[in-house]
Amino acid sequence: MASLAVTEFVINPASASRLISNPITNNTFFFFCFCFPKRGASLLLKSHLHSASRFRKANATTSSSSSDQYDQRQQEEEENFQVVTAVRSKYNDIVIVDTPKSRMLLLDSTYNVHSIINKGIHKWTGSYWDEFVSLPAIVPNGPIAIYGLGGGTAAHLMLDLWPSLKLEGWEIDEILIDKVRDYFGLSDLEKPTATGGVLQVHIGDVFSPSEDASGRYAGIVVDLFSEGKVLPQLEEVATWLKLKDRLMPNGRFMVNCGGIDGVSDMTYGAARPKSMNDVWMHNSAIRALSEAFPGKVSWKRMPERNGENFLALTGLLPDLSSWSAAVPGHLSETVKKWKPCAPSQ
Repeated sequence: MASLAVTEFVINPASASRLISNPITNNTFFFFCFCFPKRGASLLLKSHLHSASRFRKANATTSSSSSDQYDQRQQEEEENFQVVTAVRSKYNDIVIVDTPKSRMLLLDSTYNVHSIINKGIHKWTGSYWDEFVSLPAIVPNGPIAIYGLGGGTAAHLMLDLWPSLKLEGWEIDEILIDKVRDYFGLSDLEKPTATGGVLQVHIGDVFSPSEDASGRYAGIVVDLFSEGKVLPQLEEVATWLKLKDRLMPNGRFMVNCGGIDGVSDMTYGAARPKSMNDVWMHNSAIRALSEAFPGKVSWKRMPERNGENFLALTGLLPDLSSWSAAVPGHLSETVKKWKPCAPSQ
C-alpha cells in the first residue's frame, strides 16, 4: 500500500447540514483527510463521520499535556472549509468544497480531487493539469479535445494561456457539468474570448463511435478516472488504435496515466524495470500506448509531492529546447523532463 501524508480538518456541521441532503444529525462533525497518494490521483479526500459526543468523550479522557498538544496541532492544521454542494448522480458522488484559497471538486467514493481552481493571482496547480497546458505548443493549429473535463481545471488554464484556442470538453455526467457551470465558472469558458477562443462542452461517452470525429483534433488531452483508477479501456491497445483516428496528421495525445501498477517483480506480464528510466513499464496505460504507437511515446512522472502520476505523450519526442521556449514559467523547465519510452539495454 502506498504511504500517504495525511492532514485532518474539521468542518462545522451547522454549515454542512444545509448543503447535504438528509444529514445524519446536527451533532455530527465531518472529518476530511487530504492525502497525497503515490498512485492513482493527485489528491485524495476521505470522509469520516464521528459524533460530537464521542469526540468530547475522547478529549475528556486525554491528559492535559496531550490535550494541549492536540489543540495546538488542530490550530496549526485547521482551515476554514465549506461544503458548497453535495449530490449523487448516476455516475458520481459529487462534492464541491470551498476554502479561502481554492475550490475543489471531489468525485466518487474515493473522494479524489478531480479539479481545483485557485482563487488568487497564481492559477497554476503544481499538478498534472499544468502539464496539459503545454500541449498546444507542439501540435498543429486546430481544436483540442479534453476527454474527462471534470471541473474544467485544464480548460481554464489552457484558455488563460492560449486565449484563441478552440477546446472541446467531453464529460459523461450531465449533472456534474451543471454543477461546475455554477461553481467552477465553466459557463464563462463557453463564451468566446476576444480572440475567438472558446470551450464547447459535449455530454457523452468518449468511447462511442463518432464518424464526424475522424481527423478532427490537433490534440487530445485524456484524463479519465473512476474510483481512483484509470478507466480500464485506456489499458487496452485496441482503444488507442480506435481513438488515434480522431487526430489530424501530426496530432498528439497527452494522457494522465495514473500511478504504478504494483510492486511485484511481474505486473501484468511486465518484468520489473532495470532502472528508473524503465519505471514506465509498470504502468498499464503507457504500455498499451507504446504498443499502439510503437517508437512514438514519451513519458514523465510527477514529483512525489504532486502525486507521482505518470503522463504520456504520443508522437516523436519534440525538440525540448524549442518546446521550453514556447511555454511560460515553470512549464519551461518541466517540459524538459519528457523522455522516450525505450527499455534500457
